[in-house]
Amino acid sequence: MHTESDMTTDEKSPPINPTQRLAAWLVHVFTATGAVLGLLALDAISRNEFRWALWLMGLAIVVDAADGSLARRVRIKAAAPQIDGALLDNLIDYFNYVMVPAFFMIATQLLPIGLNYAGAILVTMVSAYQFTQIDAKTEDHFFKGFPSYWNIAVLYLYLWETAPWTNVFIIVFLSVLVFVPIKYVYPSRLEYLTRNPKLRRAMLAATLLWGGGTACLLWIYPRTNGLLRFISIGYILLYALVSVYRTFYPLETRSDV
Repeated sequence: MHTESDMTTDEKSPPINPTQRLAAWLVHVFTATGAVLGLLALDAISRNEFRWALWLMGLAIVVDAADGSLARRVRIKAAAPQIDGALLDNLIDYFNYVMVPAFFMIATQLLPIGLNYAGAILVTMVSAYQFTQIDAKTEDHFFKGFPSYWNIAVLYLYLWETAPWTNVFIIVFLSVLVFVPIKYVYPSRLEYLTRNPKLRRAMLAATLLWGGGTACLLWIYPRTNGLLRFISIGYILLYALVSVYRTFYPLETRSDV
């Protein structure tokens, strides 16, 4: 979940010109395409085209990952103040990160028969809490509690072909983590992860490598590849370890980052 309008407006900034206003509106349109991708994913799921649905969910993640940086670049709050970018982003994120994967759980056989609806309802309820916490994003730009990455969760359950009861345990475990105040890394705000620019670039490179490796796993499915699995799972472990580390050893915030 990468908020489109995570940017403060500097009163001393130069005035907004028409080109910047157009760019700001185009960023809002770009953000809104995430909803279109989610709608198409629902359509694909309804037609049992599950791999295509996962590709569409992945594209929605790409949109979400990119729009925050674009918004800050065009000073979106100042250039298009008529639109609440944070609200737009949260609406689309709840749709794509929660409702679409919840419907995926209902329509597939990831969960035991009779528990697919219960799993989907659990996910929607705990995520409603996660999204509406006042401090869902901490002052030092981390997510508090498991940040409702249910689209990524169902992707892994689909690729791993784990047993339905194992999937129940995973869904319940992640749901519990929503209420555990671990600070999860905000992938597009790595300046709050470390002061070292080389480490930030390394984490960004690892994230891009994970995205590419996981996409390749989906591309070759139902075949698999040991190296790609290592890259994909290894990044998840790295992300979890770094998040836990920063929870207990936070980086002191500065006003200039």
